[in-house]
Amino acid sequence: MSGEAFDDAERLSMPEPATPLTPHSSLLTRVLDMAEYMPTWRAMQAFTGERGPETPDELWLLQHPPVYTLGLAGKPEHLLEPSEIPVVKIDRGGQITYHGPGQAVIYLLIDLHRRKLMVRQMVRLLEQALIDVLAGWGITAERRDGAPGVYVGEAKIAALGLKISRGCSYHGLALNVDMDLSPFERINPCGYEGLVCTQLRDLGVMATVDEAHARLAARLNELLVQTA
Repeated sequence: MSGEAFDDAERLSMPEPATPLTPHSSLLTRVLDMAEYMPTWRAMQAFTGERGPETPDELWLLQHPPVYTLGLAGKPEHLLEPSEIPVVKIDRGGQITYHGPGQAVIYLLIDLHRRKLMVRQMVRLLEQALIDVLAGWGITAERRDGAPGVYVGEAKIAALGLKISRGCSYHGLALNVDMDLSPFERINPCGYEGLVCTQLRDLGVMATVDEAHARLAARLNELLVQTA
């Protein structure tokens, strides 16, 4: 592990993961609570760079302090109104999005080759997990061709983006639960002009981020175990 990546992982103070049922089918889960973006990103890179054929897959459950992230193909002009919120250019696909307190973020460190998943299949699996969990709260959500994420009517409620390295994924999904949505008004979310974002609270669901994490992690585990 490089010195920089090691230091970043150390600063995360990552707890011991839950015990897996088997090395390949079940996923280890780490609950990181509120985690700064840059150290978390570096830790994901380090984990993926060092993992081997027998390394169990992991889910990281967390929230971030306010931050904009700009994907590999991201265009700076999609940041409409610069502010005190930092902008971090990162290595996932997609354009610009916002992370902040009150948003349930799950990073998926998955060996796609081992689970015989193509990238498109992985994206659809993430979308399906979100759609299923929202349905459990009585919310009808859907995916859109060519615009990864999950939508309720015309509004986006969840974003996703992945980086694939050596056949393994990192980054993941973000579900808006109970947050300040105004930072989305300063960007073209995911590169779409005029796209409105919504959240569970505004749809009448008074869930906590912990509840959203638990439901999403359980559904992701169910869907991914089916691929093992």
